[in-house]
Order: sequence, then structure tokens, then C-alpha cells
Amino acid sequence: MLQNGTIESKRVYPSPTPSVKMMEIIYWSDGLRVKGLLAEPKEEGTYSGILYLRGGIQSIGMVRPARIGQFAAQGFVVFAPYYRGNRGGEGKDEFVGADRYDAVNGVDVLKQFTNGQTHLLSFSRGGIMALWTAVLRDDITSLVNWAGVSDTVLTYKERPDMRRMMKRLYGGTPNTALTVYEERNPLMRVTEMTAPVLIIHGMKDEHVFPQQAFLLEEALKQNGQPHDTWYFPKYTHFFPPLANLKVSKALTQWMTSNE
Repeated sequence: MLQNGTIESKRVYPSPTPSVKMMEIIYWSDGLRVKGLLAEPKEEGTYSGILYLRGGIQSIGMVRPARIGQFAAQGFVVFAPYYRGNRGGEGKDEFVGADRYDAVNGVDVLKQFTNGQTHLLSFSRGGIMALWTAVLRDDITSLVNWAGVSDTVLTYKERPDMRRMMKRLYGGTPNTALTVYEERNPLMRVTEMTAPVLIIHGMKDEHVFPQQAFLLEEALKQNGQPHDTWYFPKYTHFFPPLANLKVSKALTQWMTSNE
């Protein structure tokens, strides 16, 4: 078995962003070949890294080249794991089961292209993947949790449309398989994180309700851990394009200020 984070292959991927080059990478994670997309500025230089942790499951919420290209164009190397079982990668996406290690091991992929500074940028389901990455690693520079999930029991309660999928993957409901849900929840272990956290959430979000952000904020407060919150009263899960652009630029400045 090859070491976690070892790159098996790279292939050029068409970039929608003129100043950015892209590669699709196959890397090793827990004995599985997992795929992800790397975006880096074309201009030679030494850059900090962003591990972009996508939302959704399978084809829903898949990594968008334009999105990661947007951050690479701001002067970062960005790596976005697809997670196991997606786009031809081996294994099975378990919605924050063992697949959380595809994010953890993705840091080692990213570091092969950067100056060693590693920021986590997560969206939706990616939020809980990022929290686990920051719990399980001690080399994370900062963590941005945008509309992020922090508690799977709450997700089950909030999203009736996801219950069938969660029951199938977790072997039951929070009432019948609580241990499985709890072992996926990082909030009890946030004390192990050293990275400062930025929480971004739209107060009208009905995909990941604001309560998920409040739970994370409260856990960080109780432990005296560094965090900032940007709450937007008028926005839903998906911010309007201009607002999205503005917040995206502001969060990279926040990241840089924590280096």
C-alpha cells in the first residue's frame, strides 16, 4: 500500500480561468485511489495552499473548475478532493465516514505544490470534512466554514429529503444508530483544533440551517478558540453572484492575515 497523499498520476485538465492551470490528480488515501482537481497560478512563484472541500454527495455539489480557479487566480494553489467513490475514484462516499480521510490526506497532496501554509475552505457538507481535517491534523493555518454542516444529527432533523440516504449510509436514524451519527460529529473534539475559524452563513439558508453555524460558534466560544463570524441576514445557501465574489475576496484576505 502506498503512503497516504502519494500522487499516482496527473493529467492536464482544461482550465476555464486564463491565468490558472489545472490538473486532475489521482492520489492514495487509505489504500484507495481517490481523485481531485488542482488549480495553480500560471505565473511562477511560491504560493500558500487552499484545500477546497466540496459540498453534496456524488454528482450533487461536485467540484466546479471555475470556482477553484477563482481562488487560484487570487494567488493560491487550490486542491479540491472529489472524495472516494466519485468520478471513478475507488471506494464509497460515506458522507463523513472514512471518506473524511480523503480530506485529511488531501493536505499532503496540496503541500507538494505550496509553501507549506494550508488553509481549508469548505462549503456545505465540506464544512464537517474541514472540521475533521483540522481536528486530525496540527498543520492547518486557517479554516473557513461557509454554509457548513457541523452536526449530522441536526442535518437528519433539518433535511427530510436526505433521510433516506443517511439511513442507508449510517444504518438507521439518530434514534436507532446514534453512535454512528455521533462518531461523525467533530464538535466534541474541536478543542483539538489549533487553526482560527471563520464562519460564513446566510440566515435564510434552508439547505444547511443557521443553527449549524451557531452550534460551531458556541463550541469555539466555550473553548476560547479564535474565530470570526460573518452572518448575512438576506442570503440563502447560495449567495448572489456579486456578493459571492465580494465575500470570496474578503475571505482570502482573512486567510492571509492568519499566516
